[in-house]
Amino acid sequence: MLGGLAKSIFGSSNDRYVKSLGGIVNKINAFEPSLKAMDDATLANQTAAFRARLANGEKLDDILPEAFATVREASVRVLGMRHFDVQMVGGIVLHRGEIAEMRTGEGKTLVATLAVYLNALTEKGVHVITVNDYLAARDAEWMGRIYKFLGMTVGVIIPNLTDHQRKEAYGSDITYGTNNEFGFDYLRDNMKYERETMVQRAFSMAIVDEVDSVLIDEARTPLIISGPTDDKSELYKQVDAIVKQLDADTYEKDEKQKSIILTEDGTETVERLLEGAGLLQGDNLYDYENTQVVHHLNQSLRANMMFKRDIDYIVKDGKVIIIDEFTGRMMDGRRWSDGLHQAVEAKEGVDIEPENQTMASITFQNYFRMYPKLSGMTGTAATEAAEFYDIYKMNVVSIPTNVAVKRVDEEDTFYKDLNDKFRGIAKTIKEHADKGQPILVGTVSIEKSEMLSEFLNEEKVEHKVLNARYHEMEAHIVAQAGRKGAVTIATNMAGRGTDIQLGGNLDFRVEDELAEVPEGPDRDKAIERIKEEIALEKQEVLAAGGLFVLGTERHESRRIDNQLRGRSGRQGDPGLSRFYLSLDDDLLRIFGPNTLFAKMMRSSLEDGEALPPSRWMSKAIETAQKKVEARNYDIRKQVVEYDDVMNDQRKVVYEQRADIMDADAVGDVVEDMRAETVNSIVGDSCPPGSYPEQWDVEGMKAKAAELLGITPPVDDWLGEESVDVEMVEERLREAADALVTTKSADIETDTWTSIEKSILLQNLDHHWKEHLATLDALRQVIHLRAYAQKTPINEYKQEAFALFERMLASIREDVTRTLAHAEFRFQGAPELPELPDFITQHFDPFSGEDDTRDLDGGALGNVTTTLPPLSYVRPEEPDLGTDPKEWEGKVSRNATCPCGSGLKYKHCHGQVA
Repeated sequence: MLGGLAKSIFGSSNDRYVKSLGGIVNKINAFEPSLKAMDDATLANQTAAFRARLANGEKLDDILPEAFATVREASVRVLGMRHFDVQMVGGIVLHRGEIAEMRTGEGKTLVATLAVYLNALTEKGVHVITVNDYLAARDAEWMGRIYKFLGMTVGVIIPNLTDHQRKEAYGSDITYGTNNEFGFDYLRDNMKYERETMVQRAFSMAIVDEVDSVLIDEARTPLIISGPTDDKSELYKQVDAIVKQLDADTYEKDEKQKSIILTEDGTETVERLLEGAGLLQGDNLYDYENTQVVHHLNQSLRANMMFKRDIDYIVKDGKVIIIDEFTGRMMDGRRWSDGLHQAVEAKEGVDIEPENQTMASITFQNYFRMYPKLSGMTGTAATEAAEFYDIYKMNVVSIPTNVAVKRVDEEDTFYKDLNDKFRGIAKTIKEHADKGQPILVGTVSIEKSEMLSEFLNEEKVEHKVLNARYHEMEAHIVAQAGRKGAVTIATNMAGRGTDIQLGGNLDFRVEDELAEVPEGPDRDKAIERIKEEIALEKQEVLAAGGLFVLGTERHESRRIDNQLRGRSGRQGDPGLSRFYLSLDDDLLRIFGPNTLFAKMMRSSLEDGEALPPSRWMSKAIETAQKKVEARNYDIRKQVVEYDDVMNDQRKVVYEQRADIMDADAVGDVVEDMRAETVNSIVGDSCPPGSYPEQWDVEGMKAKAAELLGITPPVDDWLGEESVDVEMVEERLREAADALVTTKSADIETDTWTSIEKSILLQNLDHHWKEHLATLDALRQVIHLRAYAQKTPINEYKQEAFALFERMLASIREDVTRTLAHAEFRFQGAPELPELPDFITQHFDPFSGEDDTRDLDGGALGNVTTTLPPLSYVRPEEPDLGTDPKEWEGKVSRNATCPCGSGLKYKHCHGQVA
């Protein structure tokens, strides 16, 4: 009570913090008159002046007011848009490494330019993270006009760029791109064999747009780069045919966890069916020999019983395409991992593509925590403020709107079942559309949007459907959703990137209606006519009550609901929002309370009757959503805890790779590995405290021959009076060193260094890849330790550490063995092999959802799992001449083209016609 009283008098801590930034905003505004008086050239020269001041010891905070005022003036001149004072507050929050929560339509894209410009003055590079490639390209071009006017360079990272283009983009002052592209570039860089082929530079600052979507929703799933394995499509088909024969009583499913298990009777049934198909080894399904069959069986069960067509995926052009549960978009080319996608392909009878093996992975949490300064912006972050601080140490600051919000948020309306609800929604839509009010209808799946479309057709209501099937029309449909009487059905509205303007969007109407009209007086007149029509129509829409947002179902996350609501009431416009629910909705059915009230409601309500809006029921829904959000937070937290273990190891491996690539020579490293291997051999054969006659001499000789390539006269050494373990170790080291020294004597120093580097990197990558697979397998079973009253995460840490130690020992042995036994012949430098088709994946180990795209090998740069054969020589540089026709046969297809383009020869003058 006292807290509420204090808050009403003094304001919340958020209000006080925002108010404290008013002094800085006043300083920014004070610079406006002097900047307005500057000509364009003088204003653009401000960038050089700011950088000079930073070089002389001033801090970014010192020049913030003048820099922000400069960006505002540049925006006015270039875009015709002036930052509001509240947008200045948002810019200060971003600069301080915090999250700016700003309502939809408040101009977050423009706010980012303030902090981006200021931090880019350090010339260390600022990364702006968006939720999709369209927004990255749009914002880089749109906001890039301001930066370029002020003399800064802007790059954008989109799929299928060459390494040269990526490196150039990362070298810019400001780089736009998606979270996936930045994360995968980091992983690819740490799979390369030469420092100059790496595209990213040291991290400085990142600003994340739709920060809740990127750092919360997508952070449940690690980024993975994988390569193809053997084709097992026939096995998937056979197992799928068996699963389709099972009855509902043979398995139990948990929709909360998206998991499914066989009952005892179901196991016996499956064993008989597998035995009949010749797929079962022995009598027991769970024998070790049947591990692979069990894995395929489990994935096929999930595919057939848990994943639904037109909700989780659609089938288009003979391919299974995943639907993003948060945005409702098709994710073309993206695939579920761990064999789930293949199981769905078998279920739908389309071509089955092979599985993949993990080669590198990282979570978004550990990727973004590498940035010294991280900030973000979104319309909905307050509900997840605790998680943002726990994981990323970022505070959430709610920025007030420029104009007070006039939208009315009504209580939820309840119906008994789905059909009653949709019938009631269709009638409501018809009533509001008839009076000219535009309506945006939010659904949670394609299936629901098409079901509602049928009800609207019955009511003869004209409408447009925006979902994964009509993805290419997205921007045009959203842009005109604010026109008089327009009815738009959208499958989730997160990250659509296009504002709904009442009366219609001028740019899109001009594009749609005047595409055939050439530049000139006629086109100018037509544009003026459209402007007048939009202004008149806007007044009619405002009179009708503004945009009506109607939610057909509550999402499991309150943030998604708030994002939908936020589409209405933009920039002080009037608006209305209301959600319609039924007891058949997934949220209530799976997570809601199975209370006496729910049973009474189902039995007492008449068909088609709606329960009057109730604050109590709305509170119950919010409680159910909090349960889901808490569960999802636990999942994300668990992902971070396990990845933190791997992340410590990943840092060691990646730092070691970088040190190897940067070193002028690695002979000392190789020599230390050889010495460690010798110590290990002697330690195994000569236990501490034992006498020479107790030593395993034959084992020592066999190991020395295998790993060191020598046959030491250990028997002769044992005859000496002074023999001890140290003497044996020293003599073995000397003999092993002498063998390698003899091999290297006939090879140029630079060439020998290249050989050692290549062998080190090749073995490091091979064992790291195997280590990742082992950790994946360990993680899937470590929870069983809980039955022994042990904490799984602690057990995982101990096991992972032991596995890492074993991996390092294996690397030392393999490097030593390779150099000891390899034979080197002088010949021409071998051509690098063509890259395999790597696949980038962003999958959820709990739900199997994936939201990234396949990339062909060419888009991954110089990533390769195998090095060329160990035949090294530095050939004389051939005289290529200046005529590209003469380069054929003289230039390796994977070498940089001699024309200076920076592209590979095969992608430039060496292209095959």
